[in-house]
Amino acid sequence: MKLSFFKFKPFKFYILAFCVTLPCEVFAINGNDISARSAVIICSDSFDKIWGKNENEKLPMASTTKIMTSILALQKAAAQGNQEFEITEEMINVEGTSMGLMPEDKINLETLAKGMLLPSGNDAANAAAILISGTLEKFVELMNEHGKQIGMKNTNFCTPSGLDYGNHCSTAIDMAVLGAYAMENENFSSIVRKNHIKINFSDSKRTIMLENHNKLLKLYKYCVGIKTGFTKKAGRCLVSCAEKNDVRLVAVTLNAPNDWDDHKKLYEFGFNSVVTKTFDESNFLKELPLIKGELEKFEVIGTTKFKRTFRKGSEQNLTRVVELPKSLKAPVEKGSVVGQVSYFLGNKKVGENILTVKESVPAKKRKNIFKIIGEFFSNIFKK
Repeated sequence: MKLSFFKFKPFKFYILAFCVTLPCEVFAINGNDISARSAVIICSDSFDKIWGKNENEKLPMASTTKIMTSILALQKAAAQGNQEFEITEEMINVEGTSMGLMPEDKINLETLAKGMLLPSGNDAANAAAILISGTLEKFVELMNEHGKQIGMKNTNFCTPSGLDYGNHCSTAIDMAVLGAYAMENENFSSIVRKNHIKINFSDSKRTIMLENHNKLLKLYKYCVGIKTGFTKKAGRCLVSCAEKNDVRLVAVTLNAPNDWDDHKKLYEFGFNSVVTKTFDESNFLKELPLIKGELEKFEVIGTTKFKRTFRKGSEQNLTRVVELPKSLKAPVEKGSVVGQVSYFLGNKKVGENILTVKESVPAKKRKNIFKIIGEFFSNIFKK
């Protein structure tokens, strides 16, 4: 379910809004039960925080960094075709974990994403970065730019692989936003769900098997991804996603000695602490003035609906905003989008429904000048 919001050209509008605040139960979880220095669990579709522990603290995030690198690689492949490239020595000259690339291998960006996400290949991350941007430095700029675009407020990427370098850091809440965003990409989601993937190199008979480092896939039956990470500086890091009863949650732990247990506890708590709300505007009906039309008014209706998940109680704090023009000039066509109903949790938009014209109304026909003159004299003679 994508958070892709409708946009329309600016116009004068009026806003009808309400905000209802009711007493709600306060949910809590004992921070001592979670080994992580920093942790958070959120609703994937609304980004509503269910629970957190030092979730805004800036910490190194190790190879969970590759979530960003791989999503950029998959987006590039989708946009420009998943063509094959030749691996060079420069691309794979990096320490740490590897997917097993060798110079002169022929490979595409989608396969490099698989090599990043399952065995956490630093060689795959560096190769993708150089193929996309030419240099690691330029790719890091792209990572930071894209991070800001999707709502990562306190993240500073310095490497595409997650190796400690400079002030390479993020926060649990930022990494949760990144995880939720990445899972909206169907290709990404299908990769991180797999325990292993077999890779055949088209230019040789060589075959490698990529094994997923994310043991939570086997330890927790509702887990559907995402990515592990570890360096001595960062400790054990994990961004994961779980789905149960059509609800998707994302959990993050940074510097967590017992990350598998942490995530199971977070999900056990999380799935018992959320509610799903449907936003349906199918009963919306309003008349608006129509200028120079065969009718003086036209009707606007709602035609869409969507669902979002929230921490129990926070759904009571939603704000509904209706945006419509004061009037329109004829003609208006049936189904034309003329406005929207948006919903906000605080200052964060969680979704919207579009408003459209119910029935077409043509413009008022202009009378022919000769017909007007004829009618004038006709009226004189009638008198």
